[in-house]
Amino acid sequence: MNAFIKNHKFMLLALLLMWLKTIVVSGLTFNINYSGFMQTAIFIFNPFVFLAVVFSIGLLFTTKVQKRYYIIVSAILTGVLYANSVYFREFSDIITLPMLVMSANMGDLSTSIIQLIYWYDIFFFADLVVLGALVWKTPESLTLARVYFPHSKKVFGMSAVVVLMIISVFQPGNTSSETRTHSFNRDHLVQSMGLYNFYLYDAYVHTQTSTQTVFADREDWADIEAHLEEHQLPGNPEYFGAAEDMNVIVVSLESVESFVIGETIDGEEITPFLNELIEDSLYFENFYYQTGQGKTSDAEFMINNSLYPLGRGAVFHTNADNEYDALPEILADNGYYTASFHANDETFYNRNIMYENLGYERYFSLDDYEVDEENSVGWGMKDIDFVEQTMEHIETVPKPFYATLLTLTNHFPYELDKEDHFISEYDSESEILNRYFPTVRYTDEAMKLLVEQLKEDGLYENTMIVMYGDHYGIAESHYDALGEFLEKDMTLKDVVELNRVPLIIHIPGMEGKTYETVSGQIDVKPTLLNLLGIPVEDQLMFGRDLLAEDRDNFAVLRNGTVVTDEYIYVSDNCLDAESGTSVPLEKCIPLMHRGERDLYYSDKIIYGDLFRFR
Repeated sequence: MNAFIKNHKFMLLALLLMWLKTIVVSGLTFNINYSGFMQTAIFIFNPFVFLAVVFSIGLLFTTKVQKRYYIIVSAILTGVLYANSVYFREFSDIITLPMLVMSANMGDLSTSIIQLIYWYDIFFFADLVVLGALVWKTPESLTLARVYFPHSKKVFGMSAVVVLMIISVFQPGNTSSETRTHSFNRDHLVQSMGLYNFYLYDAYVHTQTSTQTVFADREDWADIEAHLEEHQLPGNPEYFGAAEDMNVIVVSLESVESFVIGETIDGEEITPFLNELIEDSLYFENFYYQTGQGKTSDAEFMINNSLYPLGRGAVFHTNADNEYDALPEILADNGYYTASFHANDETFYNRNIMYENLGYERYFSLDDYEVDEENSVGWGMKDIDFVEQTMEHIETVPKPFYATLLTLTNHFPYELDKEDHFISEYDSESEILNRYFPTVRYTDEAMKLLVEQLKEDGLYENTMIVMYGDHYGIAESHYDALGEFLEKDMTLKDVVELNRVPLIIHIPGMEGKTYETVSGQIDVKPTLLNLLGIPVEDQLMFGRDLLAEDRDNFAVLRNGTVVTDEYIYVSDNCLDAESGTSVPLEKCIPLMHRGERDLYYSDKIIYGDLFRFR
């Protein structure tokens, strides 16, 4: 060992610098739970094993090539570490391999990415500067020596064994409840195997999921249908056909969370119109977003299919060619004209392909709108201008219609011209939170215009309006400031409940009512079908009518968190849903199992393209 250290000090220095940086950055950036000595030791040791294997490969090269190899490897791994750190700051998630498929969208994300880069990020690369200088002029004390494979078969044999052990230990070789549940939670995976080993695991999963379509067959439905029958409920007969033959407008409220509903800043309501609309609508105050890495597109997918999004990547990208039994297609078969309105490039999130597959007859995209510098900001067209131009299109489409509208203004990083502010910015240490409220207020004003235009065009009385929040707006990195706004110290229960987004179903003439039932985006499709008077006996859906009699309170989030009216299961913790205090984990085990089966079977349908067998 002493001889090895003496001959390979340059390699050991490069390895040590990368190892220390990985531990420090991972510990400070990701949600690592140091719950004991063993978990801490594993967290520290895992990256060392991976780095030792990767850096030892350089020993096979000449000393001149070795130096270049070590700095190239260090630069690549630093890039992986930095990219995940920046992404985690706002999205509290790890970049997976399927997300690389979405890299074509990065041009549209430039404004968001710039907001996530801080001046002190230069320290991420400090070791590379040092290593680069040492490559340029290497002191004699930093020794390098080539190792010849024939003379070191045992060393490299052991390295191969280590690599195989890493892959075999961390691959999900069984389908136990615990394994499947933890596989939905990337925080747990990074903590247990390290960031770099996670990508070995992710590559394995990617290979496995990519081949499921080939090996799937009709018999795969048996267990899925049995699981769904166990929890399905018939729609509420009292509401069946309450909106029969009505037009349907479904609006995705970009990044609007429930905590803004009914709240004020300096005495001014943040969502005055939505507050008013809720009084005359069916409103679900414990409605959770269940999106994954596909964000808005995932919400669209759930609303239209009552299937969960995938845990890795976006269904719109990975499985756009699948067969689905989607809401637009069902409504088209029942005499509806189906169209989607989104003032963005039609290829963004593969919508031009996915929409056609879901059964939309027309996609009104960027080319159908007049967009200029005055009516756009941040991610694109301002919501008020979007509504105005969309209504011009809606006036021309056949009736009845099913129209989905995607708003844009209230999108991170929440930029809006001062002249478009209807409310003052908040005053806190978080610029993101401060800017969030004016953009929410602007979207609220756009929704007011939408309803007013429907009334002016004579469409209001025969149109069911559905508005839902697509995903979170304020990331956990801003929860200290959000806690000040909400006047509370953020507990684990509060963090889970901040996954709630508004769901408003407005049917003209129907008396408004607020529901406390715990639910999620997966439940919208069966609810709308029942309200429209369309039988659902032949529909395969993971959601249940929100208005169903004897409906239990249940929602599972994409990361495996489960919420009911009694308990909350989150990150291996079981909480009392009312008080937020910890209770024995055994009370949450049945909920955890039900949630993981929901996610597992939904994934199986998508990865296997099982609707082709129905």
